[in-house]
Amino acid sequence: MSPVLETLAALVRINSVNPEWGGPGEKEMVAHLERSFAEVDLETITEEVLPGRSNLIVRVPGRDPHRCVLLEAHLDTVSVADMTIPPFDPVISDGRLFGRGACDVKGGLAAMMQAVRDLAESGTPPPCEVIFAAVIDEEHHYRGVTALIEWLRRRGRPLPEAAVVAEPTELRVVRANKGVLRFRVITRGKSAHSAKPHLGRNAIVAMAPVIELLDREAARLARESDHPLLGPATLSIGVIEGGAQVNFVPEHCAVSIDRRLLPGESGEFVLDHLENLLGELRADHPDLEVEIERPPQLVDEAMETPVDSPVVATASAVLKNLGENAEPVGVPFGCDCTKLSRAGIPSVIFGPGSIDQAHGAVEFVETAQVEKAVEFYRDFVFNFGS
Repeated sequence: MSPVLETLAALVRINSVNPEWGGPGEKEMVAHLERSFAEVDLETITEEVLPGRSNLIVRVPGRDPHRCVLLEAHLDTVSVADMTIPPFDPVISDGRLFGRGACDVKGGLAAMMQAVRDLAESGTPPPCEVIFAAVIDEEHHYRGVTALIEWLRRRGRPLPEAAVVAEPTELRVVRANKGVLRFRVITRGKSAHSAKPHLGRNAIVAMAPVIELLDREAARLARESDHPLLGPATLSIGVIEGGAQVNFVPEHCAVSIDRRLLPGESGEFVLDHLENLLGELRADHPDLEVEIERPPQLVDEAMETPVDSPVVATASAVLKNLGENAEPVGVPFGCDCTKLSRAGIPSVIFGPGSIDQAHGAVEFVETAQVEKAVEFYRDFVFNFGS
């Protein structure tokens, strides 16, 4: 195997499932990266974000020490539940490397690592400083990238002029992605014995008109909202919970909602809009007790980097030189990129693999794409601002 594929195989062998999903976390990954960069005399910085869970940062000096670019990837994966292949056995077959995280996002991580190692061994400093950051907790609550932004601000230097975030984009430059708002809507009733249900108020039954309202709102978004790169905003009911016991009239019911946001939409605006709709519903159902739980479980607003920004222009030019499709695109999924963008760092998403294989029962990445990604990350650094 080539060096980058050997690195990728080694990363896949490491169980780095996020602790939220029952795994050991990123500690062994950090140790492996420390050893890898020590081989090329690159110093690593570890910043503990949560107990036993640290971001890893590497700096490659550039000709202009006052400017820098950021390469960022996450260390954690989702769980291995329901996988139908061995999750930590990186088998290569038919030009694909299989295993948990191979696509999301160890393929991109390995390619970034190789590009940074190549920079260190080339003997030619890049035009500006390169910061490579491997962060924790992307698959749960984005606490790694939040800590990274704090670290960048504490340095007392200007923030990076550009960031490239590794995610599976099939070697396309992504300049826009949807945000996500997750929250619960709760109905309340009155408990009673199921032998005398007329003495209670059924919170599950009360949720029925709420679900119908949410379904109408989802249909409206599909008809009326649109973005040239991202398509419509979406609303999906993912979980319903209610009742305590089959012979009780339930006094509580809750639905969990995933609302994908377009650029320009705020989470607060969306929640206020839904509050107005529920107000109209209450007018038609005087006994209805319904509320939106605040604060929401997650708010991550969308990103859109201008097509003429230096980070997009450079990324597109590099891809064109590599013989790949250079037209920027958008994606519906979220990642660390949105947080970097909101912090004032113009950002794009780029990496090997398809989001269709991420989190799957059979996860894999095309090995040729991993090899090509190394060239992209390396060439981007040398071309940006030169």
